[in-house]
Amino acid sequence: MSARILVAEDDVKQSRLIRIYLEREGNAVQVVADGRAALERARSVKPDLIVLDVMLPLVDGLDVCRILRTESDVPILLLTARTTEEDMLLGLDLGADDYLTKPYSPRELTARVRALLRRSRKAGVDGPAVLRVGALELDTARFEVRVAGRPVVLTSKEFSILEALAREPGRVFSRAQIIERVFGFDRDVLERTVDAHVMNLRRKLEREGSGEAARCVETVYGRGYRLSDG
Repeated sequence: MSARILVAEDDVKQSRLIRIYLEREGNAVQVVADGRAALERARSVKPDLIVLDVMLPLVDGLDVCRILRTESDVPILLLTARTTEEDMLLGLDLGADDYLTKPYSPRELTARVRALLRRSRKAGVDGPAVLRVGALELDTARFEVRVAGRPVVLTSKEFSILEALAREPGRVFSRAQIIERVFGFDRDVLERTVDAHVMNLRRKLEREGSGEAARCVETVYGRGYRLSDG
């Protein structure tokens, strides 16, 4: 299935290459070269996915991500030359669904895009629309989470991880299994990404819900994660 993809990249050579590879996949691709244009085009076109460079003129890519996440749950793939863990966590915390560090392979980028689109289209299709585990309630059709009736705002990846755990409470999911279910492809580097999403998920559950809600997402050392059913 083709998708509408917005690419925000000020490097002409890189944006041309990204466009070529994504259009080979049958997608309709639009390219902008600065953050202000990215915000305007995202609001007018409402793309199915955004490929967003961090270092954009006029409006920084991280600010674009933060603003868009308050308006939409569109999947966002960040492109960044920053490789520290702090930079990665910041991007994920602002609402990015995945990231690629430069230099990257165009084939890997298209694989990441396919995985994000596949997960986005599948969300809310399988199983019951509302999942309840203890004080947690997930409405997969409306993309809403509540703890004891109080809403918790999550990114699409945080929601997808929580949904995977909530569909089988008590079951331990390895990081590889979470990657397969949520990201759609297997990359060792993504194990750290899973940990980062879980850390952000716990922080939001604790901030908006309670410490008890945060602790329900348990680490099983040497195995992975599970959602407590007790």
